[in-house]
Amino acid sequence: MRISEQEDFWKGEFGSEYINRNSSEFINASNINLFSEIFNNLNSRPKSIFELGANIGNNLRAIKQICPECKTIGVEINPKAFEILEKSNYCDISILDTIFNIDESKFKAEITLSKGVLIHINPDYLPKVYEKLYKCSNKYILIIEYYNPSPVEVNYRGHKNKLFKRDFAGEIMAKYKNLSLIKYGFKYKNDSLFPQDDLTWFLLSK
Repeated sequence: MRISEQEDFWKGEFGSEYINRNSSEFINASNINLFSEIFNNLNSRPKSIFELGANIGNNLRAIKQICPECKTIGVEINPKAFEILEKSNYCDISILDTIFNIDESKFKAEITLSKGVLIHINPDYLPKVYEKLYKCSNKYILIIEYYNPSPVEVNYRGHKNKLFKRDFAGEIMAKYKNLSLIKYGFKYKNDSLFPQDDLTWFLLSK
């Protein structure tokens, strides 16, 4: 599958600049709080997680701190972010590639994760990413994105066609009828202790 305009954008300079804006202990504390809250809805701590669009691994780092024994897999398209991810001690298997090239028969985990990634996918290609989230998951799908009840494009740091909000969880559940919603929640950007960027999370189960 050819690389889309949006993938080229994140593979290049803008994707590299994103790293500098998202590297701090403050982010790590907020992520530990977020994933702890989500994992409390499971019967046990997850044994494996596959993140689509892991960047430098901020999410996997927090997950490893909560669940040290959890096997973590991350795929990332930006070479500079991948280099950091690959050298880290919190991503057990790192993959430099586009999400669309992932072999779902080879890479599977108890939970597949998308956090702030679906919003940057070309809407025409979303069904293919939903397919990867579904087929790579042995049990759960965790979607953490900007929510909007209907599809809308938002100007992203002066760029057009780079950020899209919609009901991602609703769409993937409509596509795969055996998915059910376990729990959902919202994290506010102005939370005094553990802010996230107005993200809504959805924990789904097969």
